[in-house]
Amino acid sequence: MEVTIKSNTDCEQEMHITMSQEELAPHFEKAYREAAPALEIKGFRKGKVPMHMIKKMFGASIEYQAVEDISNDMFRKEIEARDINPIGTPTIVKLDFKPGTPLNYAIKYEVRPQFELKDYSGLTIEKYIHSANDTEVTNEIERLQQINSTMEEAQKIDGENYVATVDMLDLDAQGHSQQGMRIYLKEKSTEPEIKDALKGVSVGDVKEVKFTHQHGDRSHDVHLQLTIKKIEKVLLPTVDDALAQKVSNGKFQTIEELKTNIKKDLEDFWKERADRRFENDLLSEIVKQYEFTVPESLIQNVTDTFIDDAKNQQPNKQLPKNFNEKQYREQSRETAIWQSKWLLIKEQFITKEKIEIADAEIEKIAEEESAKLNIDKERLVNFYKSSENALERLKYNRLIDILKQNVKITEVVTDDYSKFAVQQ
Repeated sequence: MEVTIKSNTDCEQEMHITMSQEELAPHFEKAYREAAPALEIKGFRKGKVPMHMIKKMFGASIEYQAVEDISNDMFRKEIEARDINPIGTPTIVKLDFKPGTPLNYAIKYEVRPQFELKDYSGLTIEKYIHSANDTEVTNEIERLQQINSTMEEAQKIDGENYVATVDMLDLDAQGHSQQGMRIYLKEKSTEPEIKDALKGVSVGDVKEVKFTHQHGDRSHDVHLQLTIKKIEKVLLPTVDDALAQKVSNGKFQTIEELKTNIKKDLEDFWKERADRRFENDLLSEIVKQYEFTVPESLIQNVTDTFIDDAKNQQPNKQLPKNFNEKQYREQSRETAIWQSKWLLIKEQFITKEKIEIADAEIEKIAEEESAKLNIDKERLVNFYKSSENALERLKYNRLIDILKQNVKITEVVTDDYSKFAVQQ
C-alpha cells in the first residue's frame, strides 16, 4: 500500500492512498460474506447462494459498495499510526476504482496549524479603574423611587415628574398616527423637543413639534402633532428609612445602610467590568502576535455555538422564522475567526504551562462556592469532576492568572463609562 500526504495549507492536508488487488482481496471477501445472507437467485434459497455465484453475479456491485468503507477504515488506521488528529469531518475528494484494478483515493482533512508560542512578557496592558461616586448612588436611589412610585391624575404638566398620554400624528408620513402613547418627561430617551413641547400643557391641548431624529450614522426630520389626552403626576416616595426597608425587604433598616450597600454593589460592578475589559484587551494583544490560517471547520464549529446560544435565548429555544443563518454566519465570521485562533493558542499555553486541576483544588473551590451559592459542597465537587466544560473553565482561569502575572499592567483611573465596554 502506498501512502503520501500533501499539505495544501498550514492547516489542510490530503492523504493519497493506493491499494493493490492483493491488499483489497481480504476486504472484499469480508464484504461478500456480509452481503451473502441477503442475496437470493432462482434455484437457491435466500442466504444459500454459493460464494462463486455471488462473486460472478454480484461481485462488481459489492466491491463498488465496499470501497468507500474500505477507504475510510484504512484512512483511520493511517492517521492513528501517524498520530494525526483531524479537525472536523474528513472528506473523500477522489475515488478511482474498477473491479480488477488497484484502488486510488484521496481524503482531505484539516489539522491544527503548527506555530510556536511567542513571548508576551513585554506587553503593556491598560486596566481602567472607576470608583462608584455619589451621583451613581443617587441615580440608583432615583431608580428605586421610580419603581415604587404611584400615579395621580392631573390637568396640567408642571415639571418633569409627569406622564402625558397623547395621540401622535406624523404630519410627514401620510397621516400615520399612534393612539394612547405614554410619554414620561423625565425619561432620558425622550426627545428634548418633545419634552419642551409638553411643558405646561393641559389636557386637550394640541402641540406641534419638529426635530431631527438621529439613529446611528443616519438621521431624518420629524414633524409631529400631539393631542394631549391624559396627564398623570408621578408621586415619588420619600427617600427615608421606610423606603430602605421596603426595597430591601427589611434587610436594611436605614437609608444610609441602603446607600452604603448600593455603593458596594456599584464598586463590585465596576470591578467586574474592569476585569472583563482588561482580560479582553490582554487576549486581544496576545492574539495579535500570531499569523496563521485557522481551520475552516473550527470556524464553523465556533459559529455553531453562536447560533446555539441565540436559540437558547429564545423562549421556545427556536430561532425566529425570519432568521437569516447565512447572513448571520457572514456577519459573525470575524469574531469566530478570532475566537478560533485564541482557542488554538490557549490549548498550547495550557500544555506548555502543564495546567492540571488537582482534586484538592476542586475541593477548595467547591467549598468557597458552596457558601456563595448555597449549594451542597459534594454536589459541586461531583459537578467539577464529571463536567469537561467545568474543568476546562478552571484551567482557563488558571491560565488567565498566569498571563496577568507576566505582563505589565498600567492602571488608568477614568469616569468614561465607554472604556468598560468589552470589544473584540
